Amino acid sequence: MTPGEDNGTRVLRLIDEHLDSIRDRLTDEQYDLLLTRLRALADTPAGDARAARRAFQAVRLSLVPLPFDHPVREALDSVRLVATAPVGDRVVLRTRDLLARLAATPAPPDTAAIIAAVEDRLLHAPALSAAEVRTRYRGAAPPPELIRLTDPELGDRYPEFQFAPGGGAPYDVVLEVNRVLLADADPWGAADWWLSGNPWLGGGPPAALLGIRPDRDLVGAAVALVEGA
Repeated sequence: MTPGEDNGTRVLRLIDEHLDSIRDRLTDEQYDLLLTRLRALADTPAGDARAARRAFQAVRLSLVPLPFDHPVREALDSVRLVATAPVGDRVVLRTRDLLARLAATPAPPDTAAIIAAVEDRLLHAPALSAAEVRTRYRGAAPPPELIRLTDPELGDRYPEFQFAPGGGAPYDVVLEVNRVLLADADPWGAADWWLSGNPWLGGGPPAALLGIRPDRDLVGAAVALVEGA
């Protein structure tokens, strides 16, 4: 880490320095999503530390598919992003500087199209309707930690992996991981974490490992992303 550099600006410097190799290691969709989330971070209003923190976490989620030995992934795994860690104007300005240098490179597809493609993929995963979830809770509001995605045609949808088979309640570990991932603020990012391949867990999606891998492994993988290994 260079003098005067915090964890957030360190990660962004490394993204800048290794952008070509990042492009080579990510799929087109993954790379476009990374650029989209960098733009969202750059657009964070000045002084809004909470929004900057959420946007920076979304950038980190976009970098999870990188192999463990990639310099940027190694940096992510060493960053500790605790609740009090400063993620604010310096990180936002560093992101704007990075994107300014990227302006000379070919632009990715339309941001809205990128987000729509990711959301469409997530909405095609098995899910419960809001009515089905309310029935399980006898009309009471479900826990706020549950991931709730909004389908433009079907309304609110709750990814089915969150619930034990046979009409069961949510897995305790799902609620714990969702709290770590701030699923109430970024349900799409949390859903993407659960339903995408994760090298921390052998390459498969964490949702497929519920009841198979120990709960501590799933929590540890989420904490490693958000707080550092």
